[in-house]
Amino acid sequence: MECIRQLLLRCAEALFLLQLLSQHHVTRLVQNFDANMCRALVQLTFHQLICSEEGDQLATRLISALMEYYTGPDGRGTVDDISGRLRDGCPSYFKESDYKFYLAVECLERATVTSDAEERENLAREAFNYLNKVPESADLRTVCKHFADLRFYEAVVHLSLQKAHTMDPAGDAFNEQIDAGNREHALVRREQCYEIVTSAVCALKGETSPREFGSPIRPVAQSALDPVSRKKYICQIVQLGVQSSDRLFHNYLYRALIDLGLENELLEYAGPDLVPFLQSAGREPVQEVRAVSAVTSANFLLGHSGVHIPSNQAKYSELLARYYVLKRQHVLAAHVLLRLAERRSANEGDVPTLEQRRQYLSNAVLQAKNASNSDGLLGSTRGAFDDGLLDLLEGKLAVLRFQINIKEELEAIASKLEASPSTSDSAPNDSSTDARRAADGNFVHSIREKVKELSLDLKSITQLYNEYAVPFELWEICLEMLYFANYSGDTDSSIVRETWARLMDQALSRGGIAEACAVLKRVGSHVYPGDGAVLPLDTLCLHLEKAALERLVSGVESVGDEDVARALLASCKGAIEPVLNSYDQLLSTGAILPSPNLRLRLLHSVLVVLREWAMSVYAQRMSTSTTGASLILGGTFSPEQTTIFNQGVRDKITSAANRYMTEVQRLVLPQSQKEAAYRGFRDLEESLLSPFSFEHF
Repeated sequence: MECIRQLLLRCAEALFLLQLLSQHHVTRLVQNFDANMCRALVQLTFHQLICSEEGDQLATRLISALMEYYTGPDGRGTVDDISGRLRDGCPSYFKESDYKFYLAVECLERATVTSDAEERENLAREAFNYLNKVPESADLRTVCKHFADLRFYEAVVHLSLQKAHTMDPAGDAFNEQIDAGNREHALVRREQCYEIVTSAVCALKGETSPREFGSPIRPVAQSALDPVSRKKYICQIVQLGVQSSDRLFHNYLYRALIDLGLENELLEYAGPDLVPFLQSAGREPVQEVRAVSAVTSANFLLGHSGVHIPSNQAKYSELLARYYVLKRQHVLAAHVLLRLAERRSANEGDVPTLEQRRQYLSNAVLQAKNASNSDGLLGSTRGAFDDGLLDLLEGKLAVLRFQINIKEELEAIASKLEASPSTSDSAPNDSSTDARRAADGNFVHSIREKVKELSLDLKSITQLYNEYAVPFELWEICLEMLYFANYSGDTDSSIVRETWARLMDQALSRGGIAEACAVLKRVGSHVYPGDGAVLPLDTLCLHLEKAALERLVSGVESVGDEDVARALLASCKGAIEPVLNSYDQLLSTGAILPSPNLRLRLLHSVLVVLREWAMSVYAQRMSTSTTGASLILGGTFSPEQTTIFNQGVRDKITSAANRYMTEVQRLVLPQSQKEAAYRGFRDLEESLLSPFSFEHF
């Protein structure tokens, strides 16, 4: 009997609702219905209206249209005018929650038309309080759009999160133990609510939201916001969102802010869960390094451990590094930047450029230098950790620079070959030319393949040396790498000497002695002083002096007596004695220099070195330049000038000049050929000697 009674009551309420609707212009009430809803309304039966969910939904929509008719811009009354009749006549169709919802709508309508800011604020808060009590019945997208228009973002955030909870009261979206499909469905329902908040942020940012708000409520006439106000409201939304305990919403909000380019606001106002979010999104959480020895191992300089990180995930790691820098956690920032520099990608189009990797490593080095006690490492442990990390990063950065240089050199070689006549289409069409063109084409192709390999990931210094620099005869880079690695693989430094010889031969073939001397100055000054093994002056001296004599005698090139000596001095950054010792060592071994002409050439170079020594010492004492000193040394010193020289240095130079003057005389060559060298040593000796003893001054 109770069931029959309830059915009769429901029928009576349905009849009351239909009677109330019939008293109005139904066509006007349904004018905003879409085609599907209009079709469903036409086909609706009385049975469906009473017993089906579809009928209940249509009844709710009709009541909404009726309420809008009374409370809308052209309304005929207030919420109380019509709601009393609905609550009395059809309470199962018009519940208390519906009443509060329409009271809130009425408050929002009044807030729309008022020009008083304080009254608008009070009306918006009153509407918010009504809706807070009935989150399950609120037409969220409608009312939140209106709250956003009123700049009342507290309601936008709280109502959206309340609605998300009512859509998933059991928290299935958080439960990883339930069926994946059910969990995904719950997550989608929550995200529909989260999107309301991010849509408000989109609107403030000035970008179109994926789903525009739709609202039957009259829009608020708004003035354009200035950038400061936009930032203020965006930060307010972020702060309100972070206060929520809904971690899924935090993740959704963080992703939206990143996609909108609001990283600064995110880093400034995000909650403590930002770090795990960024770590998870980047799919490579920072691991705490516990063993300092693992960091300081030299093996790190010869290898790398790149991880696959797509670019759409790399942005999260970049933000994580920025966050650590902002929080003065420099060591952690350096580790994240290192991982970014070493990252790989399965997609070639997604690989960072070498310049981008260099920037990551440069920033990592900077962070390692800025590491402080705030990183959580104290005392000597922190110092050892920072030093080891800094050494590691600086080493990797140096190796990367080699990689960039090799890539640029190979690209230049390929471009030069492609532009050469042998590889152009205008070359004569004969068999020898075709063969040469094919060989050059294959060589260019192999170079391009190597360039592509170098662009994909970081290489170790061993790979760069053995697989790229040596095969393509990049001897200058080879020497720089040997110097960087402190190479000591052979006791007599034969590898270094052979590499220098190849570099000099390469320079001679390209531009003669002038080019070879220029290369020696550039490379030598970079690796000097070192331990002497990387700059074998005796080998270089003999190699270049022989080449200079041969080219001079054959008439291939006009070579001056000073060219090689000055190049050696420049490679040693002006240090005299290492160069003089190398010449002296060569001249003292007759088996190495059997040719008197070659010995004479070396003696001319020794004269240049001794003169440079005298000029540099005099210039230092007189606070003048070596050029000014040379003007004095062109003649004889006055007694006052002689006193400036240190007695020991003067004795060394005069003794050497006398000894080499004797060496010139012993050469089995015509006197006319030896005269210039002999006179040069004699004049130098006389210019250093004074008619007065050193003790007189």
